[in-house]
Amino acid sequence: MRIVSLAPSATRILWELGAAGTLAGVTRWCKDVVPAEAIAGLPIIGDCWNLDAAAVARLRPDLVIGSVPYRAEAVQSILAQGLRFLGKSPRRLDDIYGDIRMLGRIVGKTNEGEKLANSMQSRIAAVRERTAALGNRPRVYCEVWSNPLRSAEPWVEELVEAAGGRFVPCPAGRQVSSEEVIAADPEIIVLAWAATGDRGRPDLVRKRPGWDKISAVKNNRMHVVRDETLNTPATVLLEGLDALAAVIHPER
Repeated sequence: MRIVSLAPSATRILWELGAAGTLAGVTRWCKDVVPAEAIAGLPIIGDCWNLDAAAVARLRPDLVIGSVPYRAEAVQSILAQGLRFLGKSPRRLDDIYGDIRMLGRIVGKTNEGEKLANSMQSRIAAVRERTAALGNRPRVYCEVWSNPLRSAEPWVEELVEAAGGRFVPCPAGRQVSSEEVIAADPEIIVLAWAATGDRGRPDLVRKRPGWDKISAVKNNRMHVVRDETLNTPATVLLEGLDALAAVIHPER
């Protein structure tokens, strides 16, 4: 099996399954979610937005894996090369567990996939159990893009709830207006701006018109969380859960 991964989440899952040896090519973003040695020497071949499909084809993959968001033109160019393409589109944690199990079956590691999905589910359930009895569940706004404003995906909403908070504004995973966020009055703001690592800018958030009225801004409860740990639908989300729990309930 030779796999070209255009999705850091797929690369992370394959590494966790002990199947990194199936990788024939990865994106530059994959280095942010797996140890460098796991993908050392592999060709870097763009991503689901920008890639050279002919270069991908030269790697002779049995399967190309991508994940939303992706450009339709990029996918069409892969298919035009006669390559098999698997497009992942997770929204909630259950979808991610399903993706882990599916990739396990694809690479002949069904049992490992089952164990990995169950382990991730158990870790999240354990945190949820610890926060279940907490009376104080602060309102939390998680932002993954600043222009236009976009709130974090539904799986982050689930992680916020597991960590003892309340995700606002609902529903998650969409473009939101400044007025919506101000009206929701989050007590905590988490910045996990896509493709920026840990370089979110609370100082810029503070300057947004009207945001000085928001409780999180007034009380200086704005936190930067490394974006890969909240935006990568794979086991790395467990690191994001720990980060959320630490900022939502630092007293615990």
